[in-house]
Amino acid sequence: MKQISFFIDQVSEWLGKITAWFTLLMVVLMTSVVVMRYGLNIGSIALQESVSYFHAAALLFAAGYTLKYDEHVRVDVFYRHFSLKKKAMVNLLGHLCLLLPVVIFIFCMSVEYVANAWQIKEASAEPGGLPLVYVLKSFILVFSVVMVLQAVSEIIKSILLLTQSQSQSQTQSQTQSQSPSQSQQQSHKESI
Repeated sequence: MKQISFFIDQVSEWLGKITAWFTLLMVVLMTSVVVMRYGLNIGSIALQESVSYFHAAALLFAAGYTLKYDEHVRVDVFYRHFSLKKKAMVNLLGHLCLLLPVVIFIFCMSVEYVANAWQIKEASAEPGGLPLVYVLKSFILVFSVVMVLQAVSEIIKSILLLTQSQSQSQTQSQTQSQSPSQSQQQSHKESI
């Protein structure tokens, strides 16, 4: 299970770092739009729309990366004071009961919407706009897949933390219930 979580985390990390460059590209494109429009009196709808495309990609593709680092919005009035075990339990329940159902719902509701856009090769309604609206709509499905994968990784990490905590507490209680000579023998066996 650790390997699955590690692999998913690596994919999210890679996607997050690639997506970070989209923000720089957005700034360059937006600056170009402003300079062309107000400095050179030249307008470009396609260039303006490309900023929106990169903005959507940055938000939707980096969602898993944000979840990996636990940087999503959280009302943590109580959470921040919890032990690691309680935090793992809250995260496990949150991912299982809230995040996964919502993201799976978004995916299911978007499949037909995206498929219709691909079927007609939906393009911008604006003259001179980008003919790639169907690609833009596909970002919703990418978002859903990325979030499900990262949620699975976070669920695995929570389960591992909870089972590790339980095994450690069981080992400690067994060690405390043993006589001193038995615990020395036990620790000697573990060191070998």
